[in-house]
Amino acid sequence: MTEDDLLVPENTYLTSGTHIGTQQKSRDMMPFIFKVRDDGLYVLDIKETDRRIRLAADFIKQFEPNSVLVVSARQYGQRPVKRFGEVTGTNVIAGRFIPGTMTNPAIKTFQEPKLILVTDPATDSQPLAEAISIGIPVIGLCDANNETKHVDLVVPTNNKGRKALALVYYLLAREVLLRRGAIESPDKFTLTPDDFESQL
Repeated sequence: MTEDDLLVPENTYLTSGTHIGTQQKSRDMMPFIFKVRDDGLYVLDIKETDRRIRLAADFIKQFEPNSVLVVSARQYGQRPVKRFGEVTGTNVIAGRFIPGTMTNPAIKTFQEPKLILVTDPATDSQPLAEAISIGIPVIGLCDANNETKHVDLVVPTNNKGRKALALVYYLLAREVLLRRGAIESPDKFTLTPDDFESQL
């Protein structure tokens, strides 16, 4: 894959810190790790990130928008998921996920998604557990230290950084719209990664 084949220039991935992992790595994430830096941080392979964003968009396109649920308990993921939901018509839970939302029809927040996208399998462990219990597929943004055994489609990325999460959700939204035929080309997508970024 050449520079031209990436969804955005390589430098955009690098300046947003998409590739910057953690100082711990899980066995699950080893295939997505490019190298380890001198300071002990694991660096994720942005070509894999890029490829997996496309796969995730392909997957999301197969579902009715209102049957997809995107969640983020992580603060820096909340604005990106809200904006993603606005753009793509998917359901969003930003902030606290009320236990039973996917498993208990008696509660007000109950919904029945057919696909869930978690911003971090660790901090979004409750929705992940509920997705497993009702048997729906899971897309997960996974950092170097994440366990992925219950994630059906891993998108390797820094899932803690403000700019990284903004860029990944921006690209996912754009690629979903392209695949649905809602926009003709990437340059017809009028939002920017900044529009997805959480404010400090």
